[in-house]
Amino acid sequence: MNQRRSEKILQRPDCSFNRSLFKSMGFDDETMNKPVIGIANSYSELVPGSLHLRSLAEAVKRGISEAGGMAVEFGVIGACDGIAQGHAGMHYILPSRDLIANDVETMVQAHKLDGVVLMGSCDKIVPGLLMAAARLDVPAILLPGGPMQGGLPFDGRPSDTTTVSEALGMLKVGRIDEQTLADLEEDCGPGCGSCSFYGTANTMCCLAEAMGMTLPGAALIPAVYAERTRCATRTGRRIVGMVHESLTAGKIMTRDALVNATRFLNATGGSTNGILHLYAIAAEIGIDSDEMTEMFDTLGRQTPLLVKVNPASPYNMEDFYRAGGVPAVLKEIMPLLARQALTVTGQPIEQDLADDHDRQPDRRVIRPLDDPYMNFGGVAILRGNLSPEGCITKPSAIIPEMHVFSGQARCYDGEEEAEQAILAGRIQPGDVVVIRYEGPKGGPGMREMYGAMKYLYGMGLSRETALITDGRFSGTNNGCFVGHISPEAAEGGAIALVRDGDRITIDIPAGAITLHVSGEELEKRRQSWIKPPIKATGGVLGLYSRFASSASKGASIRFD
Repeated sequence: MNQRRSEKILQRPDCSFNRSLFKSMGFDDETMNKPVIGIANSYSELVPGSLHLRSLAEAVKRGISEAGGMAVEFGVIGACDGIAQGHAGMHYILPSRDLIANDVETMVQAHKLDGVVLMGSCDKIVPGLLMAAARLDVPAILLPGGPMQGGLPFDGRPSDTTTVSEALGMLKVGRIDEQTLADLEEDCGPGCGSCSFYGTANTMCCLAEAMGMTLPGAALIPAVYAERTRCATRTGRRIVGMVHESLTAGKIMTRDALVNATRFLNATGGSTNGILHLYAIAAEIGIDSDEMTEMFDTLGRQTPLLVKVNPASPYNMEDFYRAGGVPAVLKEIMPLLARQALTVTGQPIEQDLADDHDRQPDRRVIRPLDDPYMNFGGVAILRGNLSPEGCITKPSAIIPEMHVFSGQARCYDGEEEAEQAILAGRIQPGDVVVIRYEGPKGGPGMREMYGAMKYLYGMGLSRETALITDGRFSGTNNGCFVGHISPEAAEGGAIALVRDGDRITIDIPAGAITLHVSGEELEKRRQSWIKPPIKATGGVLGLYSRFASSASKGASIRFD
């Protein structure tokens, strides 16, 4: 094994000063002779998916100690997408991903850690941790915190924390009363963990496993299961082995790993945010966004949809776990995978899956490769005069009858304005709700249009209307929606030029989104378009607004 990173700052006599600082914290000579393993812990009392990470960190430390390592834990910020919904706090959520990556990079490099265990569960936390691993190229392994269990049944399926938003729409049109809503608030989130639907949080944990960055089977063990704690201990042991083997993240997070993640995303109908985050991870390992767009488009058309879980079906994440979870899906799509891609075990993914005990998957949740729900994937790239750089939709969350939808535009310059119009009853069947100036720069922060879609659902309009935006969507949204429209409105993209009454067609089978306005007319409108003022000039949002890349490149901060 090559010299460990930590040895460069802990050798006597030149590094006695450094050693004295460690000794002031209680470490002794014997401990400092071991690999120094960081535990990047996003624990907080603000995020349900992070609340239990303190106890899991103790299990990780136990595993590190058993394997002969020195565990050093440090904190990482992490915000809750759900609590930030519907107010100005959502502007900060996507920018937090870059802050998390910077956090981990800073701590690992400043202290020359030999390896790092990345602990997180939620929407921007997990991709931020993975971006850091890709950037650092040190031994790294992700420990997901695991999903929450489902709540009591409501509207024909187990409830979850987003069910409350759907119920609010029902309340507005008189389908339920206030007491029903209050009861749902009590019962929909029975405990800690990432939310129990297949949103961005659970999507990213699953994609991390498909990329080989977690132990096999680690993504979907529910947060409260004892197996989650055992997984944490095994993760602690394994990171020490990775240090001894010089198995770095760069050997795992390759183009082949991104192929496998993209295949899995499409086979399971994961969150559209998964595409955004895979763009950002790819940028960290030097893969061009145009290459990634081609990969997403090609693999999406070639990968059948095998899994439907909430919001596409009544089955939640605990059901998905019991049905066989990530390993069961990967086995089904094995002929489509890059089988020699390495994982944190040090083996190719093909060998990991061969070593997995044979458990028959639950065919109610995971279909076989020769009997898919759809012959194409659950996430799709659309292009057209409205979005020449490409935009994202989720066929798995859209009923087949709406895979082609044409309607008249109803334009709103921001999320709040659109939500007020929906709740006031101004949206009618056949409308295409256009929400703009919500992109990475224009938002700033590319907020999720979560509330607008939930209100359309609750008011019975989700099967008769569509919604398009240069912002994002939550993984729990369903209905006909298209996000990430690029270029964004604030950059003068065509979405800024749409007017009320314009006809827009979304054609998923054709991979097209069309604004039925001539090029000449659009150019005339462009001449009169006035670039909006920058909404944020200082602080984190000012930095993000200035340096965020296009959504078609991952919406991460780039200085090149």
